[in-house]
Amino acid sequence: MSGAAPRIRRATPADAAELAAFAVRAFREAYGPRNEPADVELHVAETYDADQTAAELADAAVRCLLALEDGAIVGYALLGAGRAHAAVAARAPCEVRRFYVDGSRHGRGVAAALMAAAVDEARDAGCDRLWLTTWEHSLRARRFYAKSGFDDVGTTTFRLGASLQTDRLLVRPLD
Repeated sequence: MSGAAPRIRRATPADAAELAAFAVRAFREAYGPRNEPADVELHVAETYDADQTAAELADAAVRCLLALEDGAIVGYALLGAGRAHAAVAARAPCEVRRFYVDGSRHGRGVAAALMAAAVDEARDAGCDRLWLTTWEHSLRARRFYAKSGFDDVGTTTFRLGASLQTDRLLVRPLD
């Protein structure tokens, strides 16, 4: 494991298979311990297929940033401009659709570097608000987002398999 800051770059469709595999591991790590395995596996099957990931990466409205150490993905941020949740007051919103860092890299600056790059990417795209949802039970993530300038503006729901979950809705101004 490298002690240096991760290298951040935009993902391309050529990264789809490696990114999908990382996304599956990261999602299972984040949600697996506190959820029904069948719900987690259903979500993984519906969301992280390599072909679907390639299609997302090819979408002009989507920007995906990879955090790399020694050439391997250790985190990623998937951003999408456009419509926002009704509670997000923005002229030009950008959603952080996914933000994951390998658990072995928590507390090592990877998430901070990736979030700084995501903020720059959203600003460069002309966005005025960055917003995301995070699971109410993801206390570490919620602390990180608060430290990163996000304000909690309410709740929304997220379907994980057969389970309806409560997510916190977080917003950060970019202007």
